[in-house]
Parts: sequence; structure tokens; C-alpha cells
Amino acid sequence: MNAGPPLDRAMPALLTKIGRYPLHHGGVGVVRTIGRLGIPVHAVVEDRFTPVALSRHVTRRFVWPTTGLEEPRLLVDALLSIGRAIGSRCMPVPTDDEAAILLAEHSERLAECFLLPPVPSGLPRLLADKASLHRMCEELGVPSPRTWAPTDRDELVEAGRELGFPLVLKNLEAWSRLRNPAVSGTTVVRDERELLARYTAGALPPVLMQEYIPREHAEDWITHLYCGAGGTPRVVFTGLKLRSWPPYAGVTTRAVALRNSCLAELAAGLCRRISYSGPADLDWRYDRRDGRYKLVDFNPRAGAQFRLFQNTDGIDVVRAMHLDLTGRDVPDSPQDENRDFVAGQLDLPSAAVWLRDEHRLPPGLFSRRRTERAWLCRDDPLPAAADAIRFAGVVAHRLGHSLRTRGDGHPAAPLT
Repeated sequence: MNAGPPLDRAMPALLTKIGRYPLHHGGVGVVRTIGRLGIPVHAVVEDRFTPVALSRHVTRRFVWPTTGLEEPRLLVDALLSIGRAIGSRCMPVPTDDEAAILLAEHSERLAECFLLPPVPSGLPRLLADKASLHRMCEELGVPSPRTWAPTDRDELVEAGRELGFPLVLKNLEAWSRLRNPAVSGTTVVRDERELLARYTAGALPPVLMQEYIPREHAEDWITHLYCGAGGTPRVVFTGLKLRSWPPYAGVTTRAVALRNSCLAELAAGLCRRISYSGPADLDWRYDRRDGRYKLVDFNPRAGAQFRLFQNTDGIDVVRAMHLDLTGRDVPDSPQDENRDFVAGQLDLPSAAVWLRDEHRLPPGLFSRRRTERAWLCRDDPLPAAADAIRFAGVVAHRLGHSLRTRGDGHPAAPLT
């Protein structure tokens, strides 16, 4: 495989995260993609046995369990301590919105130890906030689903009736999903009764309600890109999401790289207009009813499935970021379309749900493309083994909780 131009081995990288999500394949992708090219990769981990901590491509592990409840000043102090321990300036790669926001808003202090994209300091927070993103889309003429951010139960009911059912619920802001989550993840509710059952009394948590575009009229597309100073796109990739978990609303479990010039220009144009700099993961829903791509989410960091994409010189968004920030040219070559991506065991239940609902084999099962697997990897097998063990533990715990709940005579929570 073409690895493209050499990266600067004198510039190490730091996998940076806030919150607890040990079974994250995006972080494994980060350490593999630049570690294979000889770049020292350090990683923030929840404990010594998280899958990414066991990767052979990790130079040093910093056990730093965070919750997102900490004061930003304390988080910045801890990051600077890690940077000083590394001993040389390094490039942080955020894998969650909170880390991206922290790096941008405290870039002046963090510049002592870290090489950061020159993004406007308040922009990542605006993009990660679903309500402000929608307002930005309206101002710039970028299509997006109808959206409402209710502040109390009366507005919750009004919004549900205005948007219609089913509708989509999301956590409104990056930090609120850790401090006061409204939902565990993107959630589809079918009717008003189900909506009200979720928020029975007390203050309403920060929640976003979004128009649901019916599956039969929609396609889910993704764009991953890296932009340099002033929002200049260095690499722009597009792909089609085939399945997710939970079904139709969760993380990508299978996707294919597919060049879409219209969508690529829409995403690149948005980043140029707002002067966004750094890696980004954008989710779009194509609405066949009006023929428009509607922006659903803008994640101002490396996306979990970023390894689906690279150009014919072998450059993905993380490699492009390293090249650009170290003053090297990023090859402007075409997107490699002979690639697909699969997220291991999460795609099995997703495929089963597809088969049940559609009464036909799900797409992508027998792909002849070059498959990028989120976990399985010949030259780095331990993360996949650790993920399998911990994932089995999660499943066993939830099944046990479900059985105990039923035994107590209370309805069991769905296993998602």
C-alpha cells in the first residue's frame, strides 16, 4: 500500500480524549495509521488494558481516566503535564468533541507543548452544539433537518407536534452528554407517549429534537476532511453509510468509500466559509423527497471510521494533519474508492436487524473491495482480543441486569 510522502518522525502525536469510552476503534485507527510510519504515538487511556493501550504502535500510555465533570483548567493542567512528560512538542489528535473543544479554547496555554491547527478558538464548540450548528446552516444556506431545542416539557410537546413523529433525539451539547445526558446516543422516538415517558418530571436535560427523514426516502452519507489554515481543504473524502448500531441511528458499522463531488464541494465550501481548520467528520442525510443533502452532525475531530478513507497516495485525514502542521505538502491525489469499512461484532446485530426488517441480505456482506477492519489486524492483534473480552463482559453485564430487572417485575431496558 502506498504510504505517501514521509512524515516528520521528530514530531510525535498524542491520542487525546475526554470521558470514558474504552472500546473505541477510532483511537486504535489513529495510533496505527501514523505509528506504522515510524511516528512515536502516545495515548491517553482509561486504564492499562484498554484495547488501544495494548497496541504495538503505542510508544507510551498515559493512564488518565476523566469524566468530563472536571474543571477545564484542571484538564488543561493535566494535558500540559502529559506534554512535558513526553519531552518534546507533539501533535494531539482528539477523538471526541470535548477534547477538540478543550484544545481549541485553550490553545494559547497548550501551545507550550502541543502543535495545534489554527482554528478559531470558539468554533469547535459552535459546531458540536447541535442548535448553534443548525443556526449556522440556516445563515449559510446549508440544508439541514428541521430542529428544535426545547427548554421545558411544554416546548417538548410543542416541538414533537411541530416536527411530527417519529423524530430524533440527541444530546444538545458536547459537554452536556457527559454531565447531564438527555439520551445515551442518537435515539428515534415513535410517538408522543414514548417521548413524554423519557422526561417525566423536573428540569429538562439539554436535548435536541430533529426531524426524522424516513429510511425509505433517505441515504446516509459521510464526509471526512482535513482543512489547513483559513479553512483550505487539504483532503476531502465522501462515503456511503450502509449500516449502524443501534440500527438506523448509531455509530457506523459498515460503510463504503464512494466519491460524491457534489457532497465533497458542499462540505469543503462550508469549511472554507467558516475558516475551519483541523480534521472533521460530517454526517449527512440525503432526502430523496427534495433531492438535498442535509447536514446532521459536524464533529470537529477525527471520526471513528476515518480509516475508511485515503487518497491514492495513502493519505488519510490524520496523516494529512501531520504533514500540514509540520510544513509538508499534502498530496492532492484522487480518493481511493476501492475500500470499505466494517466495525467487527457491532455489524453482526446490525446486519441481523436489516435482514429482519428488509427480508433480504444486507448490502456489503460479500464486498470485493479492500476492507479496513476496525479491530482485526495481522500486525497488531492485541487490541482486537482485548475488545472481544471487554465487549463480552459488557454484553454479559447487560444481560444479567435485564434478567434481574425482569425478576423484580419491572420492564427491562433495551440491550443496545
